[in-house]
Amino acid sequence: MLVETSRRKQRAFRVVSLKSGVLRTADVARRCGYSVQQVRNLERDGVLPPATRTVTGYRIYGDLHVQSALAYRALAAGVGPTEAKRIGRAVHHSPASQALALLDAAHARLDTERTELRLAQQAARAIAGEPIEDVRASDSMSVSDLAAALGVRPSTLRHWDAEELVVPNRDPARGTRQYTPAQVRDARIVHQLRQAGYRIPPLRALMPELRRTSRSKDVTSALAAREAGIATRSRALLDGAVALSAVLTMIEASADHTDFGRHDREDQHP
Repeated sequence: MLVETSRRKQRAFRVVSLKSGVLRTADVARRCGYSVQQVRNLERDGVLPPATRTVTGYRIYGDLHVQSALAYRALAAGVGPTEAKRIGRAVHHSPASQALALLDAAHARLDTERTELRLAQQAARAIAGEPIEDVRASDSMSVSDLAAALGVRPSTLRHWDAEELVVPNRDPARGTRQYTPAQVRDARIVHQLRQAGYRIPPLRALMPELRRTSRSKDVTSALAAREAGIATRSRALLDGAVALSAVLTMIEASADHTDFGRHDREDQHP
């Protein structure tokens, strides 16, 4: 009898601790900063667990729905809505390990972006003394002229062409390489970075970034803006991970409560 009373008290405590307030769609929307339709869409897409329904068909939500919507909101700011929905669906419809794996992959992508950004920043510093904005029509050169100006072999320029680092125009009549002022500028940049120790694969990724702007200060500004964007998304992903952890904790607690009730019933009916 004493054991049974203790079990009832434990069960009552679990019910109280897990109890979610009965919330309407509008309540969830207000708490999460969404519209009513957005909340319904998140449920439809599996980001929120299915709502219970009243006998008249009205949706009934709880704290788990609110926390799931908040987690999605934070994750979407860090990885975008498509990936955030994938993570949200995994939380409610797959083993927890799958959602955690998706979160790990998102962190890894941000880390890769940071590595590429550091390379670009180092490259910008390496070419800081190069007058990349000062290109003139007279700078147009043949492959031999440019090779002599840079102090490299013509075969080096041909290799850069094959690697798509500096792709010159071709003379329509003779098919020979002809470097426009912009391509001469690219060759000067590649030459500087090769001297600074950059290998071909990183350069292939960097050159499109460096071509987007025509002045050194514009390159620096663009990279600073990119760094700020990565920091913002990284912080949002951190907030999303915290919110996601709360969702997983609530799901685990609910599962424990279900198991406790099942075992209790089994004990009562051997």
